[in-house]
Amino acid sequence: MPKIETTESMFFGLLGKTMTDDQLELVFPRAKAELDGHDEQAHVIKIELNDTNRPDLWSSAGVARLLKTYESQDIPRYSFFSSSSKSQPSQERKLIVGENAKDIRPYSIGFAAKGCKVTEDILLSLIQSQEKLCWNFGRKRRSIAMGIYRSDLIKYPVHYDAVDPDKTSFVPLAMTESLTLRQICEKHPKGQEYGYIVKDKPLYPYLCDDAQDALSFPPVINSARIGAVEVGDENLFIELSGTGLNDLLLAASIMACDMADFGFEILPVEVVYPYETPYGRSFTVPYYFQAPQTCTLADIRRVLGESMSESVALQALRRMGIEATAEKGVITARCPEYRNDFLHAVDIVEDVMIGYGLGRFEPQMPGDFTIGRLTPAEEKSRKIKNILVGLGFQEMMFNYLGSKKEYISNMCIDGSNCVFISNPMSENYEVVRPSVIPSLLESEAASSQAVYPHLIFEVGKTVEKFDGNDSGTLTSNTLGMLKSDAVSGYNDISSIINTLLYFLKVDYTLQTLENDPRFIPGRCATIIDARGRKIGFFGEVHPQVLENWGIAVPTTAAQINVDSLVELDTK
Repeated sequence: MPKIETTESMFFGLLGKTMTDDQLELVFPRAKAELDGHDEQAHVIKIELNDTNRPDLWSSAGVARLLKTYESQDIPRYSFFSSSSKSQPSQERKLIVGENAKDIRPYSIGFAAKGCKVTEDILLSLIQSQEKLCWNFGRKRRSIAMGIYRSDLIKYPVHYDAVDPDKTSFVPLAMTESLTLRQICEKHPKGQEYGYIVKDKPLYPYLCDDAQDALSFPPVINSARIGAVEVGDENLFIELSGTGLNDLLLAASIMACDMADFGFEILPVEVVYPYETPYGRSFTVPYYFQAPQTCTLADIRRVLGESMSESVALQALRRMGIEATAEKGVITARCPEYRNDFLHAVDIVEDVMIGYGLGRFEPQMPGDFTIGRLTPAEEKSRKIKNILVGLGFQEMMFNYLGSKKEYISNMCIDGSNCVFISNPMSENYEVVRPSVIPSLLESEAASSQAVYPHLIFEVGKTVEKFDGNDSGTLTSNTLGMLKSDAVSGYNDISSIINTLLYFLKVDYTLQTLENDPRFIPGRCATIIDARGRKIGFFGEVHPQVLENWGIAVPTTAAQINVDSLVELDTK
């Protein structure tokens, strides 16, 4: 979960009062946060956020705003936002996007700020917000990259385009020599870290002012002159580039609101595109794009178990900084400018719950009592575990979410049957696990120093697309096994499968497994039960898959659907 640090002077200054650690521990749950530590000698407060769908809380300003609003019930007002019905075009400040950017990194937006001198606390807070938003929310800069620049050195309009990486050069931050964009990817530490995002593109993103003075090479590094913000600077320009316009607009809104809370005057910037965007070819940033969400009072009462009135629900939302109205039992909530997490009516219920006060809910004993027992799937899983441990296997436990690289690219599959997270906070958690085998291979890739043979397994959940359910997905209890050894082959894993299914009293036959790029052709098989249904597969892992994972030892793997074995017991 995200963690942030802030100085006492910064946080309590934004909050408008000082608080003890005990008091902070009581109020932080309102922000779905907790006190992670307080260094009284360094005067630093550490906060851990327990939710990742509120990037506006990943800063001292965001947490202080929520706590202050909760106490005062005064909803923060920010007058610098534009929308489709209310535009604030700027003749002075423009960001012009070039045609070449469309197929490389299509979106760039920005805004300016003035009227507040940058202190050490403000600079550290801005840098922390920049890193959190780009790393967590922006998927390690792949979908969001942000730069903060010295506006006094910029000649507007600013230009964003994709350019020839071998013909465009500037002096990057923390260096004194001019490098081409391609050289930055090879020589600069940030280029080595983030250059992979664009290095395979024919053109690279580039940001400069109207005098052709470089601002940055997004998403990699700022220039050493305009992009080196220092303590004492008063006029700033913030630019964000990426692949999703709504995510960029939200990140810009969060930064703008935070900076307004610091004391900056936010100066809107008109962004002009040569191609269509979801909001036209020209709009002004910060831009309000969020849609209202509705929820019935009946749903609030049902979910929370409280017979609250409309006025009580509206007051609870107001404590959370949300403007809302009620008509004929339906509550309509306006999402604040710095949030975009209202995806369903239950999101309103959650804010009502927090605003109402978690301590006000009376604990209730269950009205019905049942006898606890293991499910058939759990009983079968435990039996499988006992058998495999007896055969020398070691049980493993893995996450159910992972990256596209782990679950799809490394396995040489097309991923057409995989379930993706629609708005992941990190690329490490963008796909729901379709198979246990990638998890086992990940463990094997990190175990090359352990004595062979390696025998590991896991019984866990896997998810695939499935039209037979309302959700469009099917979750299965699945067994995955892996053996890695210099002499590991088809006969070894086949013998293990035979032993396991013998003790489970499962009659089966084998058929050739066709067109599975995870395994070596002719050295893999499908397991068919007595009903003629496929219940699993096994074989020798393909050398290309092993190479993708960095595994140098022959490896065999198997996967069996545990739910199918349970069904056999009921027949």
